[in-house]
Amino acid sequence: MIIAVDGPLASGKGTIARALADHFGLPHLDTGSLYRATGLAVIEAGIDPADAEACARLAAQLDLAAIDEDRIRTAEAGAMASRVAAIPQVREALFDLQRAFATQPGGAILDGRDIGTVICPDAEVKLFVTADAETRARRRWEELRAKGETLSFETMLEQTRERDARDAERTDAPMKPADDATLLDTSSLSIDAAVATAIRIVEKRQKA
Repeated sequence: MIIAVDGPLASGKGTIARALADHFGLPHLDTGSLYRATGLAVIEAGIDPADAEACARLAAQLDLAAIDEDRIRTAEAGAMASRVAAIPQVREALFDLQRAFATQPGGAILDGRDIGTVICPDAEVKLFVTADAETRARRRWEELRAKGETLSFETMLEQTRERDARDAERTDAPMKPADDATLLDTSSLSIDAAVATAIRIVEKRQKA
């Protein structure tokens, strides 16, 4: 069984995907970490993000086991991730890695922005997890504050809206719900309630 969980920044898709992985005993891949790791590599190498080929080379060299989750979860890495994710050559370099993970024996759960539409259009279950921009910006702002970052909420909200627009409007694999995805709005849901709803959606699809 392949489960695709898509949605914008701080919608709760990662938390939900991890919980589904634990509940159904499936391996999980946060595909956003691939773009964050590529973005961080671009920053550290001092590469111009407009240099598509150079960015794609860094993406092709990614090692899943070597990704440092703490280092890629900064506002700077997130902003660069959104920029490199709009580069078709980068997306192509990471496609096979994601597809191989998804098609491993027994299935898998992947979360991202184009899993149900591009990476796994054949997924048995597709979720599109969302929430309003203010709610998502506040979640991300509080997360970064807890790590010591001093970004203002207003700046975080502006960055959230900019990233939403960039992800949804890019020409290659834009962020959008798959035609057969189930929409899950977490704006007013607790984590436990969102996870429980997602589990019910998957179980309903399994019985269909």
